[in-house]
Formats: sequence, structure tokens, C-alpha cells
Amino acid sequence: MTATTTTGGAPLIVGLGGTLRANSSTERALRYCLASVERQGGQTRLFSAEDLDLPMYAPHELERTPKALELVGALRGADAVVVGSPGYHGAVSGLVKNALDYIEDLREDPRVYLDNTPWGCISCAYGWQAAVGTLGQLRSIGHALRAWPTPLGVAINSADEIWDSEGQVADPAVRNQLDMLAAQVLAFARTAWETA
Repeated sequence: MTATTTTGGAPLIVGLGGTLRANSSTERALRYCLASVERQGGQTRLFSAEDLDLPMYAPHELERTPKALELVGALRGADAVVVGSPGYHGAVSGLVKNALDYIEDLREDPRVYLDNTPWGCISCAYGWQAAVGTLGQLRSIGHALRAWPTPLGVAINSADEIWDSEGQVADPAVRNQLDMLAAQVLAFARTAWETA
């Protein structure tokens, strides 16, 4: 694997997603998943809310904002990626899709795009139809970027009682799924090292 591993030899899992509203349901789910990665021995980096407030991706423009350069640099060094999107009108949000479009800047890297990189997916929507539809789109985007979507993707129906009064995951089934997603992403990242 050509991604750079962080100091200490633990895989670097980059999380990307949420909305411009800090602590959205999607961001909370993504934060929980990344915290689970850390509990299982990985290192993480999160890009959410204002981190994703980037200019519309323009492949013909060579200049990038500092935030865009930071995002692309982190994705370049990622051993795995977890993407979370709200389901807006049954689809990936424009904010998340625009951030993912910046991966085009990796097209001439030794590891083109996210080739052979584990790719975890989380979607949150007020209803199952949008949550499941958005999850499918995230998986398709991962395939297009040459990444390996994990067997488990997590779709969350925000109409259910998922969060407690402090914004923590209260639903045990959702908590278990996010823990399992973290375990799969981390295991696949470690396997990629061993076979590289």
C-alpha cells in the first residue's frame, strides 16, 4: 500500500462527512465510528462541518485553498476512509460530494485515487428510503474511486430514537453496527499492509 502510515505504525483512518451544522446526526455517527477505530488501535483524522466548506471542485483550476490542500493531503496518506453523508432528497449531499470530487487531484499519484483502500460508508436520513439510497450511492462512489467498500455499510434512520440527550449513540443496534464498521475498516487496512 502506498499510503503513508502515521507515527507508531497504526493505520490512519480518515473520516469525511456531515453537514455545515456541527454535531449533525451524520457527524455524530462518524465521530462514534472513528472513536471506535481508536479504541481498536487505529489513528484517525476527521473532516466535517466547516472543514468541508470548500469551493466547488474545478479540475481545470490548479490553485487550491488551504482547507482543500489539507483534505487532499490527508486522503493521500489515508490507509482507509470512512465517509458519512446525510440523505438529502434521497441522495448524497452536495457538500459531501464536492469534497469527494477533490479526490480527482490524486489521479496522477502512485496510488491512483484511492486504489485498494478500504472504504466505509455511513448514511443518515429521516426515513429508510433516503438512508438506504444514499448508502448505495456512497458505495458506488467508492467503487468509482477504486476503493474497497466494506461488507457492512451503516444506514441510520434519524426518525428513530438514535441519540440520547447528550448526543451520544443510544441505540444499541446502531452502536454495534458502527463498531463493526470500524473493525472492518481497520482489519482491511492492516491486511493491505501485510499483502503490500
